Amino acid sequence: MVPVKNLRFLLVLVFLPSLAIAGCSGANASNERLELSSLTDLPAEVRSAPVTVQQAYQFAVANPELLAQIPCYCGCGAMGHTSNYACYVAGVNEDGSLQIDDHALGCSICVDITQDTMRSMKEGKPVSEIRASIDRTYAQYGPSNMP
Repeated sequence: MVPVKNLRFLLVLVFLPSLAIAGCSGANASNERLELSSLTDLPAEVRSAPVTVQQAYQFAVANPELLAQIPCYCGCGAMGHTSNYACYVAGVNEDGSLQIDDHALGCSICVDITQDTMRSMKEGKPVSEIRASIDRTYAQYGPSNMP
């Protein structure tokens, strides 16, 4: 039989590290990882862009359903863009490969909107809340490319 004093010591040794690890993981540990496409699948221009731009393209390619619901306010609606997703992807080829749009390579508003969307996703916010936040933040830059 293990004395009570030793049992308490063993429990502290077992559970204290577990609590420390759980505390370090944060409240939204399951939401901290975002789905990103492979950088190697993107054009050289994207691969040589700043990291935030690379990540925005990777996020757009991996999350078309989400970014198709997020507007852009850079004025790209005049170019035919219908969402923030269109700033990154121009279309789909017959073989299923994507036609990458180079617009966001030179547009910080597009990338900022995507980065804000990514941060909000990490925080576990619903799409409706993300879109409302994007609308409030970026409407000052121009008209939305979405109704």
